[in-house]
Amino acid sequence: MKVVFIAPFGIRPKGTVLARMVPLAVELQRRGHEAVIVAPPYTNPESSGTVEVVRGVPVKNIVLGPKHKAVAAPFLAWRLFRAALAEKPDLVHLFKPKGYGGLTAMLQLCCERLGIRMPPLFLDTDDWEGKGGMNDQLQYSAAERQLYAFQEQWLPPRVRGVTVASRMLEELHLQMGIPRERLLYLPNCVDDTPAGDGEKIRRRLGIAPETPVLLLYTRFFEFSQEKLHLIFAEARRRVPGVRFLVVGKGRHGEEAELLAAARADGFEDALIVAGWIEPAELPDYLAVADLAIYPFADTLLNRCKCPAKLTELLRAGVPVVADAVGQINEYIVHERSGVLCDADDWQGMVERTVELLHDPARREAIGREGRRYLLEQFRWNMFAEKLELFYKYPIGR
Repeated sequence: MKVVFIAPFGIRPKGTVLARMVPLAVELQRRGHEAVIVAPPYTNPESSGTVEVVRGVPVKNIVLGPKHKAVAAPFLAWRLFRAALAEKPDLVHLFKPKGYGGLTAMLQLCCERLGIRMPPLFLDTDDWEGKGGMNDQLQYSAAERQLYAFQEQWLPPRVRGVTVASRMLEELHLQMGIPRERLLYLPNCVDDTPAGDGEKIRRRLGIAPETPVLLLYTRFFEFSQEKLHLIFAEARRRVPGVRFLVVGKGRHGEEAELLAAARADGFEDALIVAGWIEPAELPDYLAVADLAIYPFADTLLNRCKCPAKLTELLRAGVPVVADAVGQINEYIVHERSGVLCDADDWQGMVERTVELLHDPARREAIGREGRRYLLEQFRWNMFAEKLELFYKYPIGR
């Protein structure tokens, strides 16, 4: 079987393609199938018109069109459509129902309606895109918001099957009237990889081996910044010598807000903002941590998300104190493989964080169990097998 994955954007710098599409493609190829990714590389335009191989998977970057979004849309949709069909696939799997890829899928479905033979079309969704979701987070025009909300509702009932990254997305698609048999729960998973070299990064950052490090691995927008400031300020006051390592980049200058709060609240001397880290170095930075926090506000957007960053932390054996929202409840068994908190109880997260910073033995046990549970329950090879069966046996339209 030959599968073409249609990517929502280029392979860099966003993580969806590397964290979700490529591992699935790798596992399908291990199972004897052929997988190709077709991508519109507007996030990495230097790759326009090129072919690269990532972990043995061909990534075919279409030629970009005009720079203006509205003008470029039909060009990119047509080029994605042509590039996907040129592979002569047995099926096409679109990742994210919106934007250029969504237009490509709509074009394919329209061709089917006209009686033109097309390969079966599947859809993957890992976010809620419309009202209450990504539409409210990103600076889209009014027309873009309307289009994305429409695509998210129009496409799923019309494709052969839908893969969903979270239980909440599963529920929302059931509410659209999609039969359960045409839905596959396909969360973000991991492969077993060795731990990074935390000591190397500690030396680079000037952190002594015995210094406790509290990690935040984040994009910032998923929680209240005031909550983060409270946790850091309280931990600095109650845990002598603690350092805070922040890995990740905000969308709206949250780092500057954090630095201002650090100066005002007295934890500036403990704060290290590392920013965006190259994927190859991420395991080393995660290995620095003695404990990580994962604040996650209880919103529709977060309940639908499947946080890949959390899986990276757990795979690295980092003990995590997280808010019990949405998919996080699937990844963490409370008090065994992590610690779950009420998202609205800010002080509760403070107390559990401080408690674990004072208890190395408990941290080690939680980190070890967190990694074991994740690798036991959420391995890409397990879910690739389910995906393979889903491709063969979903109920037809």
